[in-house]
Amino acid sequence: MSQHTLSVLVEDTPGILARASGLFSRRGFNIHSLAVGPTEYEGLSRMTIVVNCDLHPMEQVTKQLNKLLNVIKIVEMDSDASVRRELLLVKVKADSANRSHVLEIAELFRANVVDVHPDVIVMEATGNPDKLEALIRNLEPFGIKELVKSGVVAMGRGPRSMTDRSLRAVERGA
Repeated sequence: MSQHTLSVLVEDTPGILARASGLFSRRGFNIHSLAVGPTEYEGLSRMTIVVNCDLHPMEQVTKQLNKLLNVIKIVEMDSDASVRRELLLVKVKADSANRSHVLEIAELFRANVVDVHPDVIVMEATGNPDKLEALIRNLEPFGIKELVKSGVVAMGRGPRSMTDRSLRAVERGA
């Protein structure tokens, strides 16, 4: 199975997230990551969905997703033609004996320390999923107390905008 990243432009209406995620669930796909947020246009949201599946079923799912009333556009984000980022918050054991080593790792990965306690440090890091996994691997020997990731967000490289093209098409059809 391969991993696919879909960027889905939707009208910001109640229930669209449930309908979209339900579509994947009904077909037996596990959503690896799901991030949703507003766009630069009021009333539009953008979902970034990372899912593991074979290419053929993914095509079927995108066709079904396109049929949902509130979906405006779907773009599969090619890893070479897109920028992908994820947010990580991680709480790491950091007592006086190992605190300097933990802080060195944070600096190496350009992570920001956002909370300090005598026994732990909380840091935030952003980057592509591989970078964050490498950070986690380097922190594991010290003891990770807790971690949370936002899920991947992705945007195509270059000057073209998914929302600009889609809105022009919607305006012409209206």
